[in-house]
Amino acid sequence: MNILFLCVANSARSQMAEGLAKSMLGTEHNIQSAGSIPSGEVHPNAVKAMDDLGIDIRDQYSKSTEDLDEDFLSNLDYAITLCAEEVCPVLPSSAQNLHWLNEDPANTTYSVKQLESSFSNTRDNLYKLIKKFMIMNVQ
Repeated sequence: MNILFLCVANSARSQMAEGLAKSMLGTEHNIQSAGSIPSGEVHPNAVKAMDDLGIDIRDQYSKSTEDLDEDFLSNLDYAITLCAEEVCPVLPSSAQNLHWLNEDPANTTYSVKQLESSFSNTRDNLYKLIKKFMIMNVQ
């Protein structure tokens, strides 16, 4: 199964979802992430939040859908958007589109503690959504 997680910057939500899904679904699935306006980095708090679960996403990188392999995109099973307050990317594809509402945890007005909490909450929410997705879609 080919799964793509999408958000705007591809620095936090989609990066954590990619790491979680790879860990939970295993290597028999091709799981990637991308953003409509990639930030160019994986947010340090996303790396820390995933480290707390023993999942290392340091080798992942912020990218756009144009950076993804054409074969992956043409054989996409699911495109899952993770946006809330901003305009989500749209991927013209025959894939099943799902939308999982998640606010951007990288709020620039947050204190260090608030950022850590925000990223942990987003990670935990994504975990629950992926677990539900597995029950409904993966045999």
